[in-house]
Amino acid sequence: MPHISFQLNHLAILVVAVILWLLGALWYSPAGFGKKWMVMVGISKDAKPKGMMLGMVSSFICNVVLAFVLDHLIVWANAYTFKWGAFIGSLVWIGFFATPSLPQYIYEGRPFKLFAINYGYWFLGLIIAGGVLAIWR
Repeated sequence: MPHISFQLNHLAILVVAVILWLLGALWYSPAGFGKKWMVMVGISKDAKPKGMMLGMVSSFICNVVLAFVLDHLIVWANAYTFKWGAFIGSLVWIGFFATPSLPQYIYEGRPFKLFAINYGYWFLGLIIAGGVLAIWR
């Protein structure tokens, strides 16, 4: 078995994690889709947020892991343009986010609008993340 050697860009991985974290903060803010999302998941606008800090920290840590794995895919695909990286990100979304999650939403009787909000964030985020990781070699 041949040995494949490559260097990951750890700074790019951290920056992409921050980009995803900030995109999520904007996406789920009242200026974004936050109000609609809260209604669909049954959170009252007057409710005190429980576990907000733990959620924010875990989001960032998971974004780092996601960017780390996505960077491997970008390198393995030899993607060096934003367009090619964005394509890899969209493939990841189709294959690993949308296809397993949509049937789950259907089985659970969740509204498609909730799927669109939650996975629209990931679609845009993975396109941006893939593009940034590809050009930042």
